[in-house]
Amino acid sequence: MEFIRREHPEYMARKGMWKMYRDLYAGGEELRQSAGEYLARRSKEPAEVYEERLGRVFYENYVGSIIDWYGATLLRREPNLICEGPNDAGKAFFSEFVENCDLRGTNLSEFFREQLVRTLVYGRSYVAVDFPRFTGPFASRAEEDAAGRSRAFLVDYTPEEVINWSRDGQGALEWIVVRTKGLRQDRVTDSGWRRETRWLYYDRRQYRVYEQTAGEGTDGKIELVDEGPHGLAALDRVPVFEMRVSEGLWLMNKAALLQLEHFNKSNALAWALTMGLFAMPVVYSEREWNQIVGESYYIQLGPQDRFGWTEPEGHVYQIAADNLVRLKDEIYRVCYLLTQAGGSQATPQSGLSKLRDFAITQEVLRAYGDAVKETMKQVLRAIEDARQDALFVDVSGLDEFDIGDFEGELDEAKKLLELGIQSPTMKRQLFKKLALKYFCDARQEVKNQIAEEIDRSFAVEG
Repeated sequence: MEFIRREHPEYMARKGMWKMYRDLYAGGEELRQSAGEYLARRSKEPAEVYEERLGRVFYENYVGSIIDWYGATLLRREPNLICEGPNDAGKAFFSEFVENCDLRGTNLSEFFREQLVRTLVYGRSYVAVDFPRFTGPFASRAEEDAAGRSRAFLVDYTPEEVINWSRDGQGALEWIVVRTKGLRQDRVTDSGWRRETRWLYYDRRQYRVYEQTAGEGTDGKIELVDEGPHGLAALDRVPVFEMRVSEGLWLMNKAALLQLEHFNKSNALAWALTMGLFAMPVVYSEREWNQIVGESYYIQLGPQDRFGWTEPEGHVYQIAADNLVRLKDEIYRVCYLLTQAGGSQATPQSGLSKLRDFAITQEVLRAYGDAVKETMKQVLRAIEDARQDALFVDVSGLDEFDIGDFEGELDEAKKLLELGIQSPTMKRQLFKKLALKYFCDARQEVKNQIAEEIDRSFAVEG
């Protein structure tokens, strides 16, 4: 059983980085608990001083807000799922699947928004397609549907959970190992919790589930608890799909070091300002000094003695404050959002410059939209092939990001129709695209009905 615990060399090299990226994205208490890993300790700094600085640590989380902005903006309008074919039962399944894709009430857009956010943090994310497991055979497809055997659902995993894998010459997965951990208590009356580790192994045809339980009354052995053919075995493919972006679009990788530098300098500046509020007395005297100085005490000086307080002039503080502003702007710049850096110190921009910067942001959003749509298509088409519904499944949208975009697209559609091109297919697809985009927030069954009615109207005209 020990082979299941092996970790891929790339995983071992990157797991520390992934933890840091997760902490920088989350911020808050999660980062504060790990602050000792990120707050630089000065040379020969006393331990008690460093501990006090750790106790006062804070974090201005710019990159986390930027990543959330991209996720919210890209999927503000839901993508359009298109199901074409005569199978009404298959269309009904996909309508239900869009509203609850993981059997936990999560709709497809929310699920893939979370996958995009994880991809921007880790550089990749993973989606597994699974089906409910039944031991008995079914006489017909109707029995499978009635029992829920054909009800596909999605499970998401982070790169921190995918510990080992292998790919063929074309880059497709040959097998993969996923490790999850959690605490478990079977009954509320149990005296303690048990730590449970599960390994899920998938290859092109089989799955295996291994478990190890650590706690009172357990032996800590790894055991095989389940195995069999998985839902995509007939397709001869691993039922795990990867969403990935290029190095240039991996936002956390571009901004992490800048965010760490900002974290250390902002805490150093805050500490220096705090210490500056507690002025240190200075006595200029050739005599031996042994008096106690404080708010309730007095001192006695000789005629030639002098007394004062240290106070920094503040030049380095201003330099540090200016540098923090520059670091913040640089975080937004490398994430293609310089126009949103804001602040009183922001560099004035002309209208043309702002438009050009936002055009770059829109192109980045479209690239993310392409990545999300491609992963969606792979997942949905694999489910359709496994279910054998004989439907054509496609995904569109995720390419317009403000209210004015639809108005512009509507004007372009009018101009296209005014050209008088005699193509019913072009008109049908144009009307469906505009209608589905306008009703992007409607239920999937309503979208399907609109698309079918448009198809029928052109069929009657033909």
